[in-house]
Amino acid sequence: MPTNLPEIICHRGANELAPENTYASSRICLDWGVDYVEIDVSTSADGVLYVLHGPELERTTNGTGRIDQQPSHILDTLDAGSWFDPEHAEERIPRVADFLDWINGRAKIFFDVKSATHEAIIQLVQKHGFENDCFFWSGDNDWALGLKKKAPGLPLKVNVNSLDTLIQRYDHFGMDIIEIGLENVTEDIIAEARSRDIRVMVYHQQNDPDSFRRIIDWGVEMVNLNHADSFLKVRREYDG
Repeated sequence: MPTNLPEIICHRGANELAPENTYASSRICLDWGVDYVEIDVSTSADGVLYVLHGPELERTTNGTGRIDQQPSHILDTLDAGSWFDPEHAEERIPRVADFLDWINGRAKIFFDVKSATHEAIIQLVQKHGFENDCFFWSGDNDWALGLKKKAPGLPLKVNVNSLDTLIQRYDHFGMDIIEIGLENVTEDIIAEARSRDIRVMVYHQQNDPDSFRRIIDWGVEMVNLNHADSFLKVRREYDG
């Protein structure tokens, strides 16, 4: 029996049941009772932060071009749901500030920063009181290092796939959380992370109860999922 059950992160909200990065997909996660909702953060041409993967608007909206080429008064009018299902035609791209207001006290946030200045995102986190209820990742290594320098108290997540990469990236980033695929988890990696006070988060896309049990049995601190509802059913087997 594991000594702890992992906190659950909803990857882009309930992205297989409602359009990703919208209130609709996040609302489902809140109804499930997850711990974190993951949101992508991108910036408009006039500096407004939005919950959108981007940079191309065509993938999940009826807009065209890149989000950083469009002003907020245009972005606020776009349909961000019909691509998924016509019943979601009223969904709009959430502004990050409004989204944090809405979710505050109901779930924590995993910020996947696609494009944003450090100052803008740090200001929003502080204004809405999420300093202890969030963590960050960026695919831009320089951006991630910059966040660690400007706001060392905000938790940073880094991806690893082996013991060697954990050690190397800790020396480089000093991260607080590692994300790793289930196939790469080992006792040595977990032990090394614990020795450095790093939380371990497993990322698993598939809806596979046996894999969910393996994740729980590893005793990791967090899990990032596309099927949080199925994982919760498995996790309840361990309750009590």
